[in-house]
Amino acid sequence: MQRMTKQRQAVLDELTRVTDFRSAQQIFEDLHSQGHRVGLATVYRSLQGLAEDGRVDTLRSSDGESLYRTCASNHHHHHLVCRECGFTEEIEQSQIESWVTSVAHAHGFAGVEHSLELFGTCSSCQAEAATH
Repeated sequence: MQRMTKQRQAVLDELTRVTDFRSAQQIFEDLHSQGHRVGLATVYRSLQGLAEDGRVDTLRSSDGESLYRTCASNHHHHHLVCRECGFTEEIEQSQIESWVTSVAHAHGFAGVEHSLELFGTCSSCQAEAATH
């Protein structure tokens, strides 16, 4: 576990404040708008350290950008993410786990790790689009 610097704590506090996945650039801009003096490279290093320590989850957006978020769950889970507003639902253990185990076993693999993010449009964004 890496030590918690003032800048790293500011990044973690910002991620705790918001509920959606954020890019390093968005976090950097949010921190600057709040008066924090932290460089973009420091934000990236802080996010990497927080992810390595298991304090934040990371996913890749549909365009390949890394996004970060603190999660309510400490154990293995997946995400359902709205591509319009960023709203995220944590998906707990499901049939996906047994499927992954089955596929790994069928191909002679063991110790398989995986992550799964589903991107779609949440009901709120669907309703808003329907009214326009």
